[in-house]
Amino acid sequence: MVTRRTFLGFLASSVLPLPAVAADADNEPDFLHDWLRAGQMPPLAQRLPKMPRIVNLAALGREPGRYGGSIRTLIGAQNDLRLMNVYGYARLVGYDQTLTLQPDILESFTVENDCIFTFKLREGHKWSDGHPLTSDDFRYWWEDVILNKKLTPGGGALELRPHGDLPRFEVIDQVTVRYSWDQPNPYFLPNLAAPQALVLVGPEHYLKQFHPKYQDDIRLSALMKQYRVKKVADLHIKMARVYRQENPELPVLEPWRNTTAPPAEQFVFERNPYFHRIDENGKQLPYIDRFILNISSSTIIPDKTGTGDSDLQATAINFNNYTFLKDAEKSYNLKVNLWKATRGSRVALLPNLNSADPVWRQVLQDVRVRRALSLAINRHEINMAVFYGLGTESADTMLPESPLYRPEYAKAWIAYDPEQANALLDAAGLDKRDQDGIRLLPDGRRAEITVETAGEGTLDTDVLELVTDHWRNIGIALFTRTSQRDILRSRAMGGRIVMSIWLGLDNGVATADMNPGQLAPTMDDQLQWPLWGMHYLSRGTQGTAPDLPEVVKLVELLEQWGKSASSFERAEIWHQMLAIYVDQVFSIGLINGTLQPIVHVDKLQNVPEKALYGFDPTCYLGVYMPDTFWLKEDQPRV
Repeated sequence: MVTRRTFLGFLASSVLPLPAVAADADNEPDFLHDWLRAGQMPPLAQRLPKMPRIVNLAALGREPGRYGGSIRTLIGAQNDLRLMNVYGYARLVGYDQTLTLQPDILESFTVENDCIFTFKLREGHKWSDGHPLTSDDFRYWWEDVILNKKLTPGGGALELRPHGDLPRFEVIDQVTVRYSWDQPNPYFLPNLAAPQALVLVGPEHYLKQFHPKYQDDIRLSALMKQYRVKKVADLHIKMARVYRQENPELPVLEPWRNTTAPPAEQFVFERNPYFHRIDENGKQLPYIDRFILNISSSTIIPDKTGTGDSDLQATAINFNNYTFLKDAEKSYNLKVNLWKATRGSRVALLPNLNSADPVWRQVLQDVRVRRALSLAINRHEINMAVFYGLGTESADTMLPESPLYRPEYAKAWIAYDPEQANALLDAAGLDKRDQDGIRLLPDGRRAEITVETAGEGTLDTDVLELVTDHWRNIGIALFTRTSQRDILRSRAMGGRIVMSIWLGLDNGVATADMNPGQLAPTMDDQLQWPLWGMHYLSRGTQGTAPDLPEVVKLVELLEQWGKSASSFERAEIWHQMLAIYVDQVFSIGLINGTLQPIVHVDKLQNVPEKALYGFDPTCYLGVYMPDTFWLKEDQPRV
């Protein structure tokens, strides 16, 4: 039996009549006035697709806005330019605020048995430089990028070949393309909606100049010198990276486009005149003309935010900055909202099951040890001291906002019980102690655990100060080592880390149709099993295969999920994986449901007062559509 589902591109379940936009000068942004008057840009009706995406703001409980103004935000490094791709959240298929998939750049899509995906583009849709977006752009990316072994040496993203083979690609007509697999591929759509989305399309008219198939060697050599790359393949890769937002010349489909070439201390993103969304009154989104990103040290971003140097700030601030930021509201006309973080745990302790130290590796792979370390932590004390009692004591698992949430997952091995923890450690063979009461490892060394942090704030070290006392009560000595994110991951891959403190599960509000890969070793940046993750990621060519039966089972269940064709079956697999993950304490979750400050100038409208905040799946601010934010009046200080 063929199951066919068709998804149409209307927001908030409201099928609105297409607003009249032709010849209405009031719907034109003043920002574009000079280009329009000089005839360098067509009027709005000719810039929009025939069927633009209508964002019904009233249905979302928001107000239609006005054009104009600039928004400043602070970033910690040039790499954070990618936030504009995440915030803009223009995707072929994306999540709405209820985390339901729907067309965005696409006008519609049809799915048959999760094997055949037919995508229909919006007729008349254009790239940010005014060139048409057509199926030729999909064909170019498929034939000349994905199938090109030099540009895509790995054979394409794993989400495109979950069963080993790439799909069949077809161009049906100028606005319709199709991807077909012989087996279900439930990874496909969620990865198109992801923060770092699976790329299927690129501007053919622009990128051909960097492709050896379409460009002569002399010109390619000149371009390689101009853009400072050593290989022809690297030239195309560098110029085509939409996620990194570093190429101002690259045509995009997002609400704002970068106009600043790196390196720079300030990056200016300007409105995309051809963006495909409009409000119910026919005004083209975004309302805001410019996003200005200023680079600053991450450690002082909270201070600079609280003294009026940012008009919209979410990253690089934490709940421990809340009191300071709240005090700054009146002085700098700010408003501080508190959104609920979507992580499975705001902080989690991650025992490295791939440690290069054979004794520690054996100890940490004993589930009794992991359970004991969890039971010895007084989460209530951490919640009160660090989160003012506003978080929830929990294992690293789903939040109540997820349909997959079960109380027994959240409560697994989190009760404060030093007596049981001591008994478990004794049973695991760590029953000998030195004169200071510190347990001895099987080789006679003291049980001293160095927990490494990324050094990106004081919250981790504040938590570890408390855990140090908790674990001292069961004969485990804890020491803290502060590092940097890249160094931390490199040391974990090399097995030089015994344990780290990091964020919990990326997605604590998952649905059954979202990939459960976060519960199994699937990536090399999973700090509790990086070598097992590399083995999965490389299809067995690198890293090492997992040898713990429960971890092997998680990988098997993930493979079953990847072959499932129904949400019911996927939900059952999710629950099996969640049950194993929390019972085996592969990450020691502490507190979740914590609050994330979102700071903005009080003139900025349509910023939700309460919402969910996380990288995956909400894309930080992305699913709340910053293109619908607007200023009551222009900020004169910008």
